[in-house]
Amino acid sequence: MTTNLADYPLLTQINSPKDLRNYSQDKLPRISNELRKFLLNSVSKSSGHFASGLGTIELTVALHYVYNTPFDHLIWDVGHQAYPHKILTGRRDQLHTIRQKDGLHPFPWREESEYDTLSVGHSSTSISAALGLSVAAEKEGLNRKTVAVIGDGAMTAGMAFEALNHAGDIKKDMLIILNDNEMSISENVGALNNHFAKMLSGSLYTGIREGGKRLLNNIPPIKELASRAEEHLKGMVVPSTFFEELGFNYIGPIDGHDVNGLVDTIKNMRSLKGPQLLHIATKKGKGFQAAEQDPIKYHAVPKFNPSDAHLPKSKPSLPTYSQIFGDWLCKTAAVDKKLVAITPAMREGSGMVEFSQRFPDQYYDVAIAEQHAVTFAAGLAIGDQHPVVAIYSSFLQRGYDQLIHDVAIQNLPVMFAVDRAGIVGADGATHQGSFDLSFLRCIPNLVIMAPANERECQLMLNTGHKSNTPTVVRYPRGSGTGEELPHIDEVIEIGKAKQIISPNESNNNIAILSFGTMLIEANKAAITLGATLIDMRFIKPLDNNMINQLAKTHSTLVTIEDNAIAGGAGSAVNEYILSQGIAIKVLNIGIPDQFIKHGTQEEVHQELGLDSLGIIQKIKSFMN
Repeated sequence: MTTNLADYPLLTQINSPKDLRNYSQDKLPRISNELRKFLLNSVSKSSGHFASGLGTIELTVALHYVYNTPFDHLIWDVGHQAYPHKILTGRRDQLHTIRQKDGLHPFPWREESEYDTLSVGHSSTSISAALGLSVAAEKEGLNRKTVAVIGDGAMTAGMAFEALNHAGDIKKDMLIILNDNEMSISENVGALNNHFAKMLSGSLYTGIREGGKRLLNNIPPIKELASRAEEHLKGMVVPSTFFEELGFNYIGPIDGHDVNGLVDTIKNMRSLKGPQLLHIATKKGKGFQAAEQDPIKYHAVPKFNPSDAHLPKSKPSLPTYSQIFGDWLCKTAAVDKKLVAITPAMREGSGMVEFSQRFPDQYYDVAIAEQHAVTFAAGLAIGDQHPVVAIYSSFLQRGYDQLIHDVAIQNLPVMFAVDRAGIVGADGATHQGSFDLSFLRCIPNLVIMAPANERECQLMLNTGHKSNTPTVVRYPRGSGTGEELPHIDEVIEIGKAKQIISPNESNNNIAILSFGTMLIEANKAAITLGATLIDMRFIKPLDNNMINQLAKTHSTLVTIEDNAIAGGAGSAVNEYILSQGIAIKVLNIGIPDQFIKHGTQEEVHQELGLDSLGIIQKIKSFMN
């Protein structure tokens, strides 16, 4: 991607935060403007996360200007908003490769840069990690500072509150910046409030505050009076004292787009002792009107023309599995008033927008709280409702204990619609759905289903919804194959596989057992090799009768899955064969024992040998 360097006279001279710190503070607004313009032009040409980064331009500049990064530790929660951080930390000229195979990682990533203190992908980890780093910094004794930036959405997760509670208790030196782009706090933002924020973070006020507390500590009536006076002063200019009650010194909210105001306040707070919280107000998509008006739409964007008011429409294609699930929800809720659908803040990604609008009384977004989502569903099931938890594979990892303890042990009829299973693509290792079959398969009472196409997906959703036990339907990111959808009353027999190429049509040497949407590539391989092909459909319970029949007539079984080989569907087949003392060769094909980097689904599948050519090659090598 070509960049006109003349458009960025200051930014092109910044190859590290050290270069940024060489500028006088009065240049920071110009640098911020250039940074915003660069981000807009780069992402519009390459695609990627967009609105969040536009909202943190000034904050990023201020933090790297005030703190001695990378010696001082800066942690971004999730990392959607970290593109400006990447630009200022030596990766400006590679930004156009972000989220592409062998390009920049979509989130802060320790292997990529010394400025990326914590590798992130899932939300609400920043405060816990920052607290650990602040304890380590104290033990180190080099006056290293620690800062965590967390959004108001990420602050809804229980983990964030657990960390706040602990931080307020042990009182280590750290700064948490609450980047608030949702709460209605505009009336508190402005020149007057910025002035008070600087005052409240300044040495004079904090010195009086801390010194006064020490001096008056042994005079209870005066101490109480002083405390009330302080709270009265702060109550005039800030919202709730919630964070103060947790043990934090709270400053704000201030304008997160006033770079010099941010620098002045953060400079003051840098030297304060104990846990500090700075509340800033920002606007997602700041500086690009379309993104400001619809930050959800512009959260992650394809390539687009910045002068056009609309994002390019995607080419007409088959419905995605997420859309197929959303369609099923609407059809089923229309006839089942007890159906309740739950999402942990992934309404758009899980295909639930129409459902939330048409059936608001049957829809619950619990915010970024996967653990709560699962146990909330358990309570609904006990209360004779029919809960469906729509959740990404990699996010279900966070609700694992609740799935076991609150759902499976009690054998409650909760259905999990597990989206983004298998290789996901551009979001990389933190988002690949590599492990769900492995971590779910060992749990008693669960029925686990993996559809090969959208028809099977709806059949399995029907089956799970009508079941009286916990069920899982796992499906990938991407589109279906064009199959006709079934009626919502149609179900399939639990634990029953389906023959695609029967032994009568094959050479009876190799039998391929395909789990989930790998069936398309497995079918190509089976035709080339003259092999029997089975759509297994169920990971738990397995169709053991089918395995017994195949073992009698074939010399080799091959299992194929878009999941980790370790502990996955193929492992279930291995365990059954061993338990029965069956003498037959078995080859397991799936995701290897490593974390899979970002790239398109097609690129990653090809690299892992999970396309038809790779499958054929693996089978031939095994047979030889």
